[in-house]
Amino acid sequence: MNNSPLKSITIVGGGSTGWMTALYLSKLYNHSSNIIDIRLIESKEIGIIGVGEATVHSLRFFFAAMGLDENELLRETNATLKTGILFRNWMKPVDGKMHEYFHPFEQQKPSGKIDNASAWILNNQINESNSTPFAEATSLSFSLMQNNLSPKTHYLNQYQGIVPYGYHLDATLMAAFLKRKATQAGVEHIEANVTDVLVNDGNITEVVTDLGSFKSDIFIDCTGFKGLLIQSLKNDNWQSFETELPCNKAVAMQREYLPHQLPRAYTTATALSHGWVWEIDLTNRQGTGYVYDGNSLTREQAEAELKAYLGDEQEIIRTVHLDMKIGCRREFWVGNCIAMGLAGGFIEPLESTGLHLINLGARLLATHLTSSNPSQAIRTSYNTAMKGLYTDLRQFIVLHYCLTDRDDNEFWQKAAQSSAFIPALEQKMTLWKDKVCEYVDLANGYSSVFTDENYRYVLYGMQHIPEIHIPCPKTEISRILDNLKTQQFRAKEQSLSHQEFLAKIKKF
Repeated sequence: MNNSPLKSITIVGGGSTGWMTALYLSKLYNHSSNIIDIRLIESKEIGIIGVGEATVHSLRFFFAAMGLDENELLRETNATLKTGILFRNWMKPVDGKMHEYFHPFEQQKPSGKIDNASAWILNNQINESNSTPFAEATSLSFSLMQNNLSPKTHYLNQYQGIVPYGYHLDATLMAAFLKRKATQAGVEHIEANVTDVLVNDGNITEVVTDLGSFKSDIFIDCTGFKGLLIQSLKNDNWQSFETELPCNKAVAMQREYLPHQLPRAYTTATALSHGWVWEIDLTNRQGTGYVYDGNSLTREQAEAELKAYLGDEQEIIRTVHLDMKIGCRREFWVGNCIAMGLAGGFIEPLESTGLHLINLGARLLATHLTSSNPSQAIRTSYNTAMKGLYTDLRQFIVLHYCLTDRDDNEFWQKAAQSSAFIPALEQKMTLWKDKVCEYVDLANGYSSVFTDENYRYVLYGMQHIPEIHIPCPKTEISRILDNLKTQQFRAKEQSLSHQEFLAKIKKF
């Protein structure tokens, strides 16, 4: 092994993946002086997919760590705030009313002798005819969502909120914004078309373009689903998740707002016949799309079903059809090449994790990319962590499907059985019939964003509620839930409306 210092990094591919990675590595290695040469090669001829426009809450910490002004970021990307996801139609209607539940980003601290989830469950067992949905009873975000309030007050600093929050943003504009910040920080930008990737002894020696060849210590593959660089080193390197997660295509649309229509501070995910529709509100337009099983619907059928769901009141600006590879690399780091973003893997964006996985992949380099030729032990450690993250996310997304009671077609009948492909999940679901889901049940996993609190919102929103028998006075149960109501009221009183906050940031 050669432990010589790292001198150069070449990133191939732009978009959100390339420029997030470039900016992060520039801040990591060159924060005080230009020690490592970082270049990014991208083609003018290859467009940005630019469809995924929602994030999880942890992306705030990435932007903050990069020293970005949050107000500038929001303005430059036509962004709005996101307090969570409203899931609709994932189970059969009850009494003619569409099923829905809310998944926020937060977890409120216990305020009594038992945890909030146990208090809610025991209260439901006592008052079966007057049960309040879990998110409504235990989160502050639900009341903000219900009243289209933001998680911001007049006095909070940037990246702070009453509750954790993510963003809805224009992915194309975000890539342009990060590109500007990265090049200002010293990242070399080269517009060229890659024509060949030269390999010797398990490493990339140089990338050949129509503007010449480029050598580097480390190459980072941000070329999307085709994985141009990583494929040149290892062909049989893909683990598919499509058996348990068959939604492998999407039709995405951008729509104009109706007069006086206000952007919502939450995402909606509404289940249809063979998948689900997202609705994401930006300041200037709405992004929507149907993620579906391409083995069951044609492109034309999917587009027709999406239009039927949306109606024809709002003008469609743009429509694009996408093919998706559901799964991940067995090895994300091969030789001197690291696959990032779609080149490394993809799981349907039901929980808005695309940018989150780029963030995690880049951040892991801080502890792993420590020389020009790291050992195999380093590469194995990185690969184990990244594969663990995708595997944990696969489990969490399957959870949304396998709890359904819908049986209206083969797609939903198979969805209800999808946990069979993840025995560990089936074991946990059996366990969670008799106890609350808690941290220790998931503590041996890799996920850094979806923990027991997130699992509870999905489990209880999908009516997978345990029967527990904990001796606790009714007065204590009422006190805990009443205390949460008080916190909800205070949050509502302090929060700016979503529209008021968006108008405020335009002034800075």
